[in-house]
Amino acid sequence: MADELDPVDARILDILQQDAGLSVADIAERVGLSASPCWRRIKRLEDSGLIRKRVTLLNAAMLGLDFEVYAIVKLSLPSRENLDVFEAAVGAWPEVVQCATITGREDYVLRIITSDMHAFDRFLREKLLSLGIVSDCESHIVTRGVKDITALPLGLVTPHVT
Repeated sequence: MADELDPVDARILDILQQDAGLSVADIAERVGLSASPCWRRIKRLEDSGLIRKRVTLLNAAMLGLDFEVYAIVKLSLPSRENLDVFEAAVGAWPEVVQCATITGREDYVLRIITSDMHAFDRFLREKLLSLGIVSDCESHIVTRGVKDITALPLGLVTPHVT
């Protein structure tokens, strides 16, 4: 799909990544289209799956959810059954906001958000380790965020985006 993006589509995507709450009229004005053709382009991008969803980003610190941990997890036996069990559990835990399988000695990296160290300890003991299939968990507490964006670097696939 990336090779099918024209500069106007790419600009629309860039604008939506920065502020998905803009009206179609505002987006259309910024890309030099009228509202109807702009809406059709956005709809096509949504229908194709390129736009997965539109969300509102919240201020974690204002909500008291500013204790962030990256946990590197190794399963005792990375069998298909254990992978399925682990991934189903992670999918149900609201504290885990990201999970990825990784290469190397470990199996997963989790990004975990809680209110404080005690809440993280409860999560670790009552959820992660109680599964009985985790052999090791190395936790890295975030002390300060340096960069936190959600926008994809569209310039890497469409050099016409500004």
